[in-house]
Amino acid sequence: MMKKELGSFVIGDGRRCTGCKACELACFMVHNQKSNHVGMTVGTVGVPVVPRLYLTRFEQGCMPIQCKHCEDAPCLNVCSKGAISRIEHQVVVDEQLCIGCKDCMQACPFGAITLLPYAKDGCLVPQSGSSETKVFAAKCDLCKDIPQGPACVNACPHQALRLVDPEAEREEKNIKAANALFYMKNW
Repeated sequence: MMKKELGSFVIGDGRRCTGCKACELACFMVHNQKSNHVGMTVGTVGVPVVPRLYLTRFEQGCMPIQCKHCEDAPCLNVCSKGAISRIEHQVVVDEQLCIGCKDCMQACPFGAITLLPYAKDGCLVPQSGSSETKVFAAKCDLCKDIPQGPACVNACPHQALRLVDPEAEREEKNIKAANALFYMKNW
């Protein structure tokens, strides 16, 4: 069996997306389970409700945008602190190492990175020697710690999101092309 070379990512279908934001809420909940916010109602969450994907509205509709886990990731390449790395074909941010310099935000061609306030035990953490809240770069991590896969994909009631395996997609397209060519040649 050939070793997997390309990383998976989530892609959105703007024709199916209704802008319901179920993906954003699922993303927030999954990434804030440690902060004891699971099951809390609006107004009782102690940190900003900010997901790691962004429902983007445009003239023709709306669509979630998130990290593509680029093979030659610009965000990883510009991170001078080594806070962004590749683990099993996924580009991930180490919140502890990130200093919030914004270089990765500027480098990302999709606008898929934001700065989030760092929270510990449900409370915002101040920067050392400052009254400002500590921040870190946040982006889609494909819910790496969730066995059932990306929460956004599972939560979407309209199947507007799907996890893409580039190698499997290529193989499927190869088979379709071969079948079409075979049919045309034998017609």
